Amino acid sequence: MTNIELTESAKKRVLEIKNQQENSQKFLRLTVKGGGCSGFQYIFELDEKNLDDDLIICVNGDDIIAKTDSISQQFIDGSTIDFVEELGASYFKVNNPNASANCGCGASFSV
Repeated sequence: MTNIELTESAKKRVLEIKNQQENSQKFLRLTVKGGGCSGFQYIFELDEKNLDDDLIICVNGDDIIAKTDSISQQFIDGSTIDFVEELGASYFKVNNPNASANCGCGASFSV
């Protein structure tokens, strides 16, 4: 079982996004794909539960996040997802203990 944590800020933002959707059954999905400037990139998207190996994190009775496949699991195990609000931007940030390097924007990493 993959261990992924969300900060309070990330939980709050995911629930805000879910509540703005017509279909509140959707949730935030985090997957890892090849690409980006460091070799692998994080992909965040709204999706429905549809895969047998989805990892679901539940907050106050709401399913809020999952990853898609067993390949992604090995890359994000032990990660913490935060939602950062800065003067010029707001974004989800993955603090990944498996990454040996990250790109400057934090959207991609290498192992």
